[in-house]
Amino acid sequence: MNYITPEGHILVKKKLSLLWKKERPYVTQKVKEAAAMGDRSENAEYIYGKKQLREIDKKIRFLSKKLDSLQVIDKLPKDQTKIYFGAWVTLSSPTQSRQTFRIVGPDETELNRSYISLAAPLARALIGKQSGDNVSIIKPEEKPQKKGKTTTENQREINYKIICINYGGAPTE
Repeated sequence: MNYITPEGHILVKKKLSLLWKKERPYVTQKVKEAAAMGDRSENAEYIYGKKQLREIDKKIRFLSKKLDSLQVIDKLPKDQTKIYFGAWVTLSSPTQSRQTFRIVGPDETELNRSYISLAAPLARALIGKQSGDNVSIIKPEEKPQKKGKTTTENQREINYKIICINYGGAPTE
């Protein structure tokens, strides 16, 4: 069972609806038009359209199964002074300025929105802590190699101080 915020659940449902109600009918119509042109074995539009339909159907099956396995966490924790799933947390560290993250499920993790997975080392270190607490994680240093591979060489400890916790939206101090 994967946890998800109500907002994340709505987004997954919207993606599924978009695929099912807009993209699939559009591509189906394109395939129908391409099929009407004649010989399907050499018709690139028909072949490509069929491939698109298979991909869309694959995504629809994936998202449908995903929705069945998600547990929406829509209740706030009793103790909102501590960090739990769904919390917005502002941290500071000696090497970086303040950063704000939201702890979410793995299906809605987006770094550009500052959402980190509940399974991430930082999130695991933060769970149960409160404002003013210090946490540290070990971050491996990665060294790029050929063809996009990386190796872990040495590790360094990163220390954070919890500045603010909020469950209603991005923290305001």
